[in-house]
Amino acid sequence: MVHRLPVFKRYMGNTHQKKAVFGQRRGLPCVAPLLTTVEEAPQGISARVCGHFPKWLNGSLLRIGPGKFEFGKDKYNHWFDGMALLHQFRMAEGTVTYRSKFLQSDTYKANSAQNRIVISEFGTLALPDPCKNVFERFLSRFELPAMTDNTNVNYVQYKGDYYLSTETNFMNKVDIETLEKTEKVDWSKFIAVNGATAHPHYDPDGTAYNMGNSFGPYGFSYKVIRVPPEKVDLGETIHGAQVICSIASAEKRTPSYYHSFGMTRNYIIFIEQPLKMNLWKIATSKIRGKAFSDGISWEPQCNTQFHVVDKHTGQLLPGRYYSKPFITFHQINAFEDQGCVIIDLCCQDDGRALDVYQLQNLRKTGEGLDQVYNSAVRSFPRRFVLPLNVSLNAPEGDNLSPLSYTSASAVKQADGKIWCSHENLHQEDLDKEGGIEFPQINYAQFNGKKYRFFYGCGFRHLLGDSLIKVDVVNKTLKVWRKDGFYPSEPIFVPVPGTNEEDGGVILSVVITPNQNESNFLLVLDAKNFEELGRAEVPVQMPYGFHGTFIPI
Repeated sequence: MVHRLPVFKRYMGNTHQKKAVFGQRRGLPCVAPLLTTVEEAPQGISARVCGHFPKWLNGSLLRIGPGKFEFGKDKYNHWFDGMALLHQFRMAEGTVTYRSKFLQSDTYKANSAQNRIVISEFGTLALPDPCKNVFERFLSRFELPAMTDNTNVNYVQYKGDYYLSTETNFMNKVDIETLEKTEKVDWSKFIAVNGATAHPHYDPDGTAYNMGNSFGPYGFSYKVIRVPPEKVDLGETIHGAQVICSIASAEKRTPSYYHSFGMTRNYIIFIEQPLKMNLWKIATSKIRGKAFSDGISWEPQCNTQFHVVDKHTGQLLPGRYYSKPFITFHQINAFEDQGCVIIDLCCQDDGRALDVYQLQNLRKTGEGLDQVYNSAVRSFPRRFVLPLNVSLNAPEGDNLSPLSYTSASAVKQADGKIWCSHENLHQEDLDKEGGIEFPQINYAQFNGKKYRFFYGCGFRHLLGDSLIKVDVVNKTLKVWRKDGFYPSEPIFVPVPGTNEEDGGVILSVVITPNQNESNFLLVLDAKNFEELGRAEVPVQMPYGFHGTFIPI
């Protein structure tokens, strides 16, 4: 289906609405070369290291994103449609080697064999075979569209193995040393789901949780999935996966699109948001000559709802938590305190951002590019509090949150619903950075726990143009920026043996459309956000989505 990114209309405080006016950007540089087909570099290239990489930093940064945007005369329409390109930065004793390979998915191979787009993607409808006669082409519109296995969103881990994932029912298992696909895995062969997110969560023992969905005779439902941490047999993939909870969609024929979810030590938090999927439109997209994306719409007449599931029992908690309409693509962190779930999210007050990421928009120049950016919305970090044990006798109109350190409120309404108003986890200086997306934390030590820091990309352009460290307690920022360069999602890597939340480094792949400059892997000290070193690679790289660091 789809993936991510930003938009905005700010609310000051928790209850009073106030539209914020953001500075309009002018003269934005063209970033079209960062959204253009590139050659793969499978043999490996030694990077030129400037400064230093810590000697303890041994392992691979793996990233993925779109890297091929056409086959023959057929061109993709949307950024999310491009063929998956795998990137590997291998670090060993201060040296860095880079390689990249296109994922040899069935979609990639079918498109390559016919030199045209054969399989539809999120924003691009595959056209009938031009070699067929008119009648055959007409009939082909009524065939069910093949589901793409172009898994270009994220690396995920199940039972110690790594998979490439998007949001369809397919994943591709990958050898992290060679970047070769080893197996295609279909979620629907194991559990009754039509797909799963590319952002699972993990318990310390390796148990994985995810969200999927299914459509049946009783309508659409969201599924909480659990995958065991270890294999019983060596050849296993996601064997033993279970649906532990089913959540009915508020609207049977127009369920919510979602990209991620939250998890604490004991609970899964699913956000049903007013970015809606019209199932009839999606099912008939091929007949109507439209892409899947035509079936997704922003419906701000609906509020956003939070669902809380006990991940040990699979029980959906009775609390009905609502807020004003917003959308979120990426959650930051969630934790429990004093009988409440606290969840922090990157939020947008307008759900039309997906249209911005049409390639014709991203590749604009001059005033056209400025107009696209200035009409787009931004993403900002917010905190919500969900009190878990709400008494039937709880007074209406009172704030049920006992937490003194947050202004986020949860107020019981006459109909028993809990109305949740957020706290902004930022001050006005983040407005000047264009908001923040691609949030990351010290996941291994602080996911599901009370925390202080997260890292992300600032968006003073349609692509991330800075790296930001946010202190959610003091609401202060540290920013790294280099004009004309565009950093990827920051990955936190902890120093071995430390318990400090920001004791480690940040890794980010920084790219530029300027052909006279090299792209590079950047290493920042996570504490002071100062550059420690960079590894320059004279290879063209497109702007990508997500990744992970795997220590040796």
